[in-house]
Amino acid sequence: MTKKIDNQGATITSIDGKGPWDTSVSGSSSGKPNGDAKPGPRSPWDPTPGNEPLAARNRGPSLEDLLRRAGGGGKGGGFGGMPKRADGKSWWPILVGGFVLIWLVWTSVHRLGPEQEGVITTFGKYSRTVGSGISFTAPSPIQRIEKVDTQQIRTTSVGSSKAASDNLVLTKDQNIIDMAYDIRWSIKDPELFLFQLDQPEQSVQEIGESAMRAAVSNFNLNQAIGDGRSDIEAQVRLRMQQILDEYRAGVMVQSISIRQSDPPAEVNEAFREVNVAQQQRESYINNARATASQIKEQALGATIEFDKIYEQYKQAPDVTRRRLYYETMESVLSKVDKTIVESGGVTPYLPIPEFKRKGNASNSEATATEAKR
Repeated sequence: MTKKIDNQGATITSIDGKGPWDTSVSGSSSGKPNGDAKPGPRSPWDPTPGNEPLAARNRGPSLEDLLRRAGGGGKGGGFGGMPKRADGKSWWPILVGGFVLIWLVWTSVHRLGPEQEGVITTFGKYSRTVGSGISFTAPSPIQRIEKVDTQQIRTTSVGSSKAASDNLVLTKDQNIIDMAYDIRWSIKDPELFLFQLDQPEQSVQEIGESAMRAAVSNFNLNQAIGDGRSDIEAQVRLRMQQILDEYRAGVMVQSISIRQSDPPAEVNEAFREVNVAQQQRESYINNARATASQIKEQALGATIEFDKIYEQYKQAPDVTRRRLYYETMESVLSKVDKTIVESGGVTPYLPIPEFKRKGNASNSEATATEAKR
C-alpha cells in the first residue's frame, strides 16, 4: 500500500501503485499477467483488442463492411464471394441487364384470347382498347392493360328459395309475393364497364331489383305467380337495359329468368290449397265442355243422317218406309233370345244361345265364389 500527498495536501492511498482501472495484474512487475495471477478490472476506454465489452464482440458486421464486400473488397468478388468473369469484371451488370430485359418483355407484350379485349391505361388514365391477339404497350408502371372477357355470360341471382331470405314484392292488387330470379348479362363496352361505375356488378343487381318491382306492380297476384311470368321477364329486361344505357354502364342484359314466384311462407300453404281448388274447377269445366261438344257432334251427325233419309223418303215413300221398318225390327229383335218362325214344316229349334248365356252366368258365379274364399 502506498500513500501520496497531492498539491492540496490531501492524502491519496493506492495498493501497490495500481488504480481501479489499471490494466496490469498484481504480482507481475512487467505489467503482464503470470500464470497464477488474476486479471484486474478493465477500463471501458481501453482500446486494447479483447478489452471491448461482450455486446460489442457479439455484434455482426457493420454497414461499412457490407458495402465493402458488395463492391468486391472481399476475396473472390462481391456479395458473398461471387466469382468474377474471365476478364476480371463483375457479373452484376449482366444480371441487372437481363432482369431489365425480362421486365420489359413481361410488361410490354400481351396476348389476348379471342373472347377478350384489353383496356390500356397510361399512368392510370384510359388510353385505348385493343382486341384479341398480340398487343404492345409501354412497360409497367407507365402503361398497364386490363383484360376483360366480353363473351362471358355472367349471372346475378336475386332472392333465394330458402325461407330465411325473402325477397318480397308488391303486386297490382296489393298482394305480396316472394320472388327469386336470375339476371344474365355480359360486358359490351369494357371502357365504360371499368371506369364509369364504381361497382358495376352491384349496380346490375340493384337495377334488376328496381326493375322487377316496377314490372310486378303492373300485374295482379294470379298473373304474377301464373301465366304472367314471361311478360314480367320481358318488361324487366327492357327496363334494365334502358337504365343501364342511361348510366353508360357498358352492360348488355341477356335474359331474366324467374326461379320462384310464390306467396310468403306464412300463407303459402293456403295459397296452394286455393290453387288446387282452381285447378279442379278448371278440370271440371273442361270435362263439361268436352261432353257438351261430344253430344253436339252426335246431334249434328243424327241430323245429317235424318236429312239424307228424308231425301230418300220423298223419292220413294213406300220403299223407304218398309226399309226403315225392317231395320228397326232387326235392331230390336237382335237383342231378344226368342226366335219367331212360321208354322208348318219347321224343324224343332235348339236354343243354343240360351245355353251359352246360362253357362257364362254360371262361370261368373263360380269365379266370384272362389274370389270370396
